[in-house]
Amino acid sequence: GEGVIGNDVGLESNALSADVLNEAVPGSIRRAEHFIAFMKKIVDHLKSRLRVVSGPSGGVQSETPLAFLHKMMTSTSLTESKPLKFAYSRLSSLLRTLEVTNLDEFYALTDVADFVTLLSTYSEGIARFAIIMEPNGSSIPGASDPVIQLACLDSSLAIAPLFKRFGSVVITSGTLSPIHLYPKLLQFEPRVSESFHMSTFRPCILPLVITKGSDQKEVSTRFNDRGDMGVMRNYGAILVDICSAIPDGIVAFFTSYSYMETILSEWDNMGLLQQLTKTKLVFIETKDVVETTLALDNYRRACDSGRGAVFLSVARGKVSEGINFDRHYGRAVIMFGVPFQYTLSHVLRARLEYLQTHYQIREQDFLNFDALRQAAQCVGRVIRSKTDHGLMIFADCRYSRHDKRSKLPKWILQFLAESMLNLSTDM
Repeated sequence: GEGVIGNDVGLESNALSADVLNEAVPGSIRRAEHFIAFMKKIVDHLKSRLRVVSGPSGGVQSETPLAFLHKMMTSTSLTESKPLKFAYSRLSSLLRTLEVTNLDEFYALTDVADFVTLLSTYSEGIARFAIIMEPNGSSIPGASDPVIQLACLDSSLAIAPLFKRFGSVVITSGTLSPIHLYPKLLQFEPRVSESFHMSTFRPCILPLVITKGSDQKEVSTRFNDRGDMGVMRNYGAILVDICSAIPDGIVAFFTSYSYMETILSEWDNMGLLQQLTKTKLVFIETKDVVETTLALDNYRRACDSGRGAVFLSVARGKVSEGINFDRHYGRAVIMFGVPFQYTLSHVLRARLEYLQTHYQIREQDFLNFDALRQAAQCVGRVIRSKTDHGLMIFADCRYSRHDKRSKLPKWILQFLAESMLNLSTDM
């Protein structure tokens, strides 16, 4: 992307090997015309791999960088792999020389250069990347969109240069929980490891765990319960009740875009969305960044005007990662379900296998850690300063289990009373 080309230090300092940083560009790609011919061979090879993957004898394939590189070398007229390591820096240099201002036109080519540079840089030794090829990476039903993904399996690669460069590194966050897993994932030995309570002069948050609806039916987004009409009705009733009782802004998080779409459709059929609009304006996060930004602006205007609003969003989406709902923009947040990753994802399966094999981190331990960290990230959107206050609602019976809730940060657990662990919607 533009950030990669415009800021060479980013990729170079974190991902490239010393020989790329210190050596001159190989003579075979030093001239512009030779480099362009070199990149054309790579692009043609990638296109041929995509055709095979999406063809009748194709299907999902996973390869190590070394295996992918070997096939590339044997099926093209490339005679040596060393120039591949310099594709990123050579393309950056060429674009600067040509004084290209509209970098958008070269995003695709930049992606290819980044891909082959990382591929060749990490082709030796333990496979810390996986190349996942899928016949259809599109979320649009019926669309054909074959993809080649370079998936990093080892997150310690990104932080290793920091440990190497600085004598002291402090890693701090409100969602580093459970804290004991981070040294394993990032491969370091902590000198000090501490999890703190929130220092506050008043109880500024109230976490609640809702396990049942008014019909005493358990609420959950477990696979077997996901399509249950009773669960969907109870979830809708929870939101309607909250919106009628709490002023200003309310944020609701769902486990995925597809689940949010399904449940909103059912709420519409049940008349629950119409009930919601009687007390709040309803705004929805979409995959379109412009649409979501506009929705957020209007959500804030509705809160500022006193009308009140509810923002429906998705865990791991834009809103859960970087948007603050401080003050009256977030008086309550509700997390519908436990936001586990999609476990049939081929990239996730490759990473889980890597963590189990090399770091002895069990699959279920990582999935639980990742889901509860994401849940904390979502509900933490409403408490952004010492003057903030808000309700945090975990709507899934699994949060009442000790093995789940114990992985939430200490600053949430300190306010989570035993009497708030098994609530129903009519309490």
